[in-house]
Amino acid sequence: MASSSIPDPVVKDGIEYWNTQPASLDGVLGKSLYPYHPPPQVDATLCKSLPRVDALGSRQFLLGLLPELSTVPSAIRPLSPPQIQHRTRALDVGAGIGRVTSTVLLHLIEDVVLLEPVDSFINGAYSAGMASAKGQGKAGERWKGIQEGTKSVTFLQGTLQSFDPTHPLSSTKLIGRVGYTPQSSPDSDINVPLDVAWCQWCLGHLSDVDLISFLQRCKAALRVGGRSLIVVKENLCRDFGEELDTVVGPRTVFDEQDSSLMRSDLAWKKIFKDAGLILMKEQTQHGLPEGLYEVKMYALR
Repeated sequence: MASSSIPDPVVKDGIEYWNTQPASLDGVLGKSLYPYHPPPQVDATLCKSLPRVDALGSRQFLLGLLPELSTVPSAIRPLSPPQIQHRTRALDVGAGIGRVTSTVLLHLIEDVVLLEPVDSFINGAYSAGMASAKGQGKAGERWKGIQEGTKSVTFLQGTLQSFDPTHPLSSTKLIGRVGYTPQSSPDSDINVPLDVAWCQWCLGHLSDVDLISFLQRCKAALRVGGRSLIVVKENLCRDFGEELDTVVGPRTVFDEQDSSLMRSDLAWKKIFKDAGLILMKEQTQHGLPEGLYEVKMYALR
């Protein structure tokens, strides 16, 4: 379907859909695994490995761009890594129950700002963060650095359409914070520029106009003069139709179930260009079960 003939996502409809989903891994990953109709050929057992495969792929992708974030000796860590003179900071938008924050960002970043609009998801994320702060739950499931107070997560509730990363509290509800807290006040660092803005499996809820505006606001929130990045990780539709074998241009498909868009690779690259961003690196997420939509990561400056 041509991009010009499809409707824009409706924020209320998207939130209403996600309000019907459980605040669990299965709930937040359901549409990511099967955005339209679950392919019958997909092995359900293999799908159980998706969260770990996805998280490892994300961390490797980010470390390939910012190897100085590595805290352990590795083949990609420079012998003399650049000295980071500030607490590293990341934004996790459309964060659900905090899966990316807990399995990707907190392994590499010190302070994370988590944004999620759905009540049950943001409350589930905050509960998980609080449990980690108290040392509750299985050791392998506790959020890294939270109980020790070396890392932090700030929880915000709000939509991407109105969110301004340069002034996070201007259009969101502050739910709370866990882990490290500045001596001055819990939210005194809320406006500090970002090293990483991570956007995964949520940008389909933005129209092209809203998405370009959001990415431009993210760009304005990045740390000046550094190596800061915006990372987009999303499912892709093809740049050609079902009966075509040649690329015909950017394509976008609308999903009525959750009022979201799936964009093709060329559609994403047009969005990035229109937002004034430079594509530094792109990579397909490998290791996913066959039959799922292609998942791709884009690093932008």
